[in-house]
Amino acid sequence: MDALETLFTRRSIRKYTDQPVADADVQTMLKAAMLAPSANNKQPWQFIVVRKPEHLKAVAEMHPYGKMAAQAPLAIIVCGEVADPEYWIQDCAAATENLMLAARALGIGSVWCGLHPREERKIPFKEYFKIPEGVEPFALIVLGHPAQPFNEADKRVQPAKIHQEQW
Repeated sequence: MDALETLFTRRSIRKYTDQPVADADVQTMLKAAMLAPSANNKQPWQFIVVRKPEHLKAVAEMHPYGKMAAQAPLAIIVCGEVADPEYWIQDCAAATENLMLAARALGIGSVWCGLHPREERKIPFKEYFKIPEGVEPFALIVLGHPAQPFNEADKRVQPAKIHQEQW
């Protein structure tokens, strides 16, 4: 699959088969995440890989839009070291997108469930996963082999939102 097909067919996938995600695929997705651009090359990201069914069920209960995690084989929590308050959010967003694009290239479905900046979402994750001070949970990515198709959503492309030279 080429890069443009990966980009054009990446969708939020919320239904998964029972097939586990291979360790090699997890490592590939994490490598892609860590190769994301980063302001001043600070690389403030940290990742929690969640595979145990009891932890995935807990995740599904903690996040109001993460119910699919209870049936998923994998979730990755993207966290950011907040020592550089100016850019950790952008850096973690880039890492999250890279991770999800790598998942799509591997034929793995993913959905981004936001944590930051919602304190009521972050606090349970901080407590349950024992996230240390100075690190903030940024995003919950639920992953698995899709039980629904990847479709291109060209309806989202809106030429009226493109401006040439000036607004």
